[in-house]
Amino acid sequence: MTLRPGGWLAALDIDGTILHEDGFLSDAVRRAVQDADARGHEVMLATGRSASSTTPVLERLGVLPRYLVCSNGAVTLERDERAPAGYRRTRVETFDPTEVLTTISGALSDARYAVEDAEGRFRYTPRFPESAVGPGSEEVPFESLLDVEATRVVVISPNHATEEFLGVVEQMGLTRVSYAIGWTAWLDIAPDGVNKATAMEWVRRQLDVPIERTVAIGDGRNDIDMLEWAGRGVAMGQAPSDVVAAADETTREVRDDGLAKVLDTLPDPRACGPGDTGAGDSRTARTARRARADPRQSGGRRKWSASPAMNSSAEPIVTRNEKRMPPRDAASRP
Repeated sequence: MTLRPGGWLAALDIDGTILHEDGFLSDAVRRAVQDADARGHEVMLATGRSASSTTPVLERLGVLPRYLVCSNGAVTLERDERAPAGYRRTRVETFDPTEVLTTISGALSDARYAVEDAEGRFRYTPRFPESAVGPGSEEVPFESLLDVEATRVVVISPNHATEEFLGVVEQMGLTRVSYAIGWTAWLDIAPDGVNKATAMEWVRRQLDVPIERTVAIGDGRNDIDMLEWAGRGVAMGQAPSDVVAAADETTREVRDDGLAKVLDTLPDPRACGPGDTGAGDSRTARTARRARADPRQSGGRRKWSASPAMNSSAEPIVTRNEKRMPPRDAASRP
């Protein structure tokens, strides 16, 4: 469906927002995504997944947005019927991973690594979980990773507890470090200044959608920048407290179809009068005071920074968060 005048730009995280932990997609969420698309909103994905593992989710949802944000903002795809899987890379941010890899390898003797290149292929060291890198990937010696022009670096350290891993990473002096709670510590490293928010700001400008008609929904620490960027940032009910604090609202958990509840609240562009955004005066005023993400007009080669990996009741469907997270310095922002 084409974005209608007055339509919203909706950025959806995948894992923990659209899909359950086991990959389950509920009928309620699928219907809500399709309904929002049919009403004239641009419903797109903004994920830490690589492009090859993102496009299959679109097939399950049954929508074809103009853009997709992948690899935590390092790769943006644009719909192109002539391209494989129907999308081509239109904006790619890369960096030389040599410094960060050598720094981390000196501190974590048993870490495992994967590097994603501009084409979405992974090269990974022995014992890195193959299920996390997808088809077409290649196991290589650590030294071979230094030759890759990377869109991101993934580091896992299964012998460290998550908190211990975080402490080790902080001592390295890397910026924008966070972690995912799971079976092992996981660090996702992206080009400097690149995240879901910077990619979404670029998309917003391409589509010429006012910031007050943007909504972002997510559950992970790699969603924090995007939730703060959006005119309406919504955290999933199971999100960690710092993610909730960064959002304007909290919806129900993924198991309770929290995403569907949010999409159902978007106004129908066909029913909006001229100049009516459906966002509300207080939303517009607060949005105007926010610092906007720095737009990236084209892809390029950058330094690196570290960012997060992630990946029916009587209660209100959507809860307004009254407190905003205080400003954080670069070293503490995930």
